[in-house]
Amino acid sequence: MRRSRLVVFVSSLLLAAGTALTGATAAHAAQLAATGGYVALGDSYSSGVGAGSYLGSSGDCKRSTKAYPYLWNAAHAPASFTFAACSGARTGDVLASQLGGLNSSTGLVTISVGGNDAGFADVMTTCVTSSDSTCVNRINTARAYVDSTLPGKLDTVYSAIRSKAPNAKVVVVGYPRFYKLGTVCLGLSETKRSAINNAADHLDSAVAVRAAAHGFVFGDVRTTFGGHEICSGGSWLHSLNLLNIGESYHPTASGQSGGYLPVLNSAV
Repeated sequence: MRRSRLVVFVSSLLLAAGTALTGATAAHAAQLAATGGYVALGDSYSSGVGAGSYLGSSGDCKRSTKAYPYLWNAAHAPASFTFAACSGARTGDVLASQLGGLNSSTGLVTISVGGNDAGFADVMTTCVTSSDSTCVNRINTARAYVDSTLPGKLDTVYSAIRSKAPNAKVVVVGYPRFYKLGTVCLGLSETKRSAINNAADHLDSAVAVRAAAHGFVFGDVRTTFGGHEICSGGSWLHSLNLLNIGESYHPTASGQSGGYLPVLNSAV
């Protein structure tokens, strides 16, 4: 009995020490990232469309003070912060206009890109306005693009990032599933919702594979958004908003702080 108690006691001490060490390691990693500059690249999911509080200087890019890059910068005070993410950005836009802030001293880079290349906006428009079969067909076209063309475009972007920021930790953040299934919900049919979720999974898988090939970390937000999809009753995503179409199907401020920011904190 005494031996068992001793084993339990020692195990508890080791567990506590391990937990403390893990926390210290995470804090140290974040500190190292903050000693260099932080550059936030990508599309509307990184600029913060849907979160409100947009920076006036960002114009149509709609960079929000409630977006996860802005929140991480405020919490960690890196040596510099370049918020280059822009609404509507595709891989070509990142290459053409977002890489200027990268250099050898950059400590952290985040990026979300690929959804616009695959035709996200057109997919959602088609699914909202057309039949189940037309929606699924449009999604299948997008999936084919993700398989055949998107990997090469991602490789080009990721290679450019590494070339310009050779010492940075690069976190590639993904996209959430949009709908909670198996519930009564006004709007799209279960068939459409399921197909859209599967397409999001397909895109995330493709992005994760290319990120890993370049030695980058993939930040999977599907878990943190779990239970907060559209139709969940506590959604962190805007559904169709006819008064502000651009914010439709984008994360709310809660989605940025509760869905994206914890994933970045864990990745760094």
